[in-house]
Amino acid sequence: MGMDNKPSEFVVLEFGAFIEIDRVADELTVIDELLELDGKDILDLGCGRGENARAIAETGFDRRVFAIDVDEVQHAVNLKQDKPSNLSFEFGGAEAIPADDDSLDVVLLFKSLHHVPLLLMASAFDEIARVLRPGGFALVSEPLFRGEFNEVLRIFHDEELVRRKAFEAVLAAVQSGKFELVSQTFLRCPLSFASFDEFDERVIRVTHTSHVLADEVLEEVRSTFARYAKTDGAQFEQPVRIDLLRPPLKAAIDPKGGSSE
Repeated sequence: MGMDNKPSEFVVLEFGAFIEIDRVADELTVIDELLELDGKDILDLGCGRGENARAIAETGFDRRVFAIDVDEVQHAVNLKQDKPSNLSFEFGGAEAIPADDDSLDVVLLFKSLHHVPLLLMASAFDEIARVLRPGGFALVSEPLFRGEFNEVLRIFHDEELVRRKAFEAVLAAVQSGKFELVSQTFLRCPLSFASFDEFDERVIRVTHTSHVLADEVLEEVRSTFARYAKTDGAQFEQPVRIDLLRPPLKAAIDPKGGSSE
């Protein structure tokens, strides 16, 4: 489900708390539909383990991918791992992107905006606007505060406030005229864990956030997770909102290449 491309003043950004979402797809599939990435300089902002950055670098043609993260532990791990030659990892945060002015064609945020400190979210959009070339695009993918996976996560890490603030930051960036909303897409992203141990490693013990769970809380998380687990592990479909933005231009730019005028 996506919105038609229209002038930003006629487009309403939806938080997505109650929107019916029919489509099941991964984010990379939708991004390939929305944007032309071949021949582009691309930033994965808040890259985490770097899986998406690697996938983007390993597909398509002539893509130059830069991935940055503020998590020192994960950044050190990323630097030690093998990577394609067209992918580089840098240390840095959204409020101070280590890139030159007008140096990037696409900035991607995969579920990372809500991790930016609340007081720095506006600065993050200033930085994104600074590093984008004329005709560039920013794509913000954010998890909605709903769904079965969220019911497990919220027991020990309730993100309702930060996810809403991330949406409000996108809304403010559009309402201020800093960016135009090109489209908004809602989907359910498959998310799987082979076991609770994998969930513990990837979610509870993630290095960018310190989760110290009391025994009784850990047991509640384990038992709630078990409700969704089958013999092949636990399968979730995480509701996600994807906002495609661009700095305002006199002539509208087609995200798949070319100009509409």
